Amino acid sequence: MKSSFPFKHKNYQLMLIGLAMIIAGFTIIGLDGEPHGFGFMGLTLGPIITLGGFMFQFYAIFHQSKN
Repeated sequence: MKSSFPFKHKNYQLMLIGLAMIIAGFTIIGLDGEPHGFGFMGLTLGPIITLGGFMFQFYAIFHQSKN
């Protein structure tokens, strides 16, 4: 039976992980205690985690199962 979904179940799981990473990155940026987010969390840690989340999304989209 042919599935009507464009991705497999594993792809959707990986996409949810990537989405959680992106949300966590933006949350970390927002939690920075410095004015206007100019501290370590707002300028370094949050953007790195957000970028990692977007890169993980690309991996999730192009991931192919061995089956």
